Amino acid sequence: MPGLQAIAVGFDGSADSEVALAWAAGLAHREGGRLVVVHAVGLLEHAGMSHHVAAHQETAVRIAGEAGMDPDDVVWSPVDGDPCSALLRTIGQPPVVDLVVVGSRGAGAHGGSVLGSTSLELTERSPVPVVIVPTGAHR
Repeated sequence: MPGLQAIAVGFDGSADSEVALAWAAGLAHREGGRLVVVHAVGLLEHAGMSHHVAAHQETAVRIAGEAGMDPDDVVWSPVDGDPCSALLRTIGQPPVVDLVVVGSRGAGAHGGSVLGSTSLELTERSPVPVVIVPTGAHR
């Protein structure tokens, strides 16, 4: 996929989102593009009940760095709302990213699901290609 300028990746701190982030960061690094790490901010975080946001940001920057990304090319983007809506708003109209990457399941994963609700909804609504990194994939 030559010419990728920006890749958005959903990140919620889950193991699947870490693998998706590493995959997206590796591709962004090879393409010389920017990586936009989207973290959906929910009600608990707004209520000050979650101390995990800063830890998620540190983890995301570390994983991107391990993939070779320059920190200046990694954008941490906390966005209000559910994960799918946050990613769709980040993509924008017209799109400001060329590709969106998610893990197959996130922090709210249901054990019987093959794909999570976010990845399924994104495949139906995204104006840009969506890559779903499978559960159990290695960095």
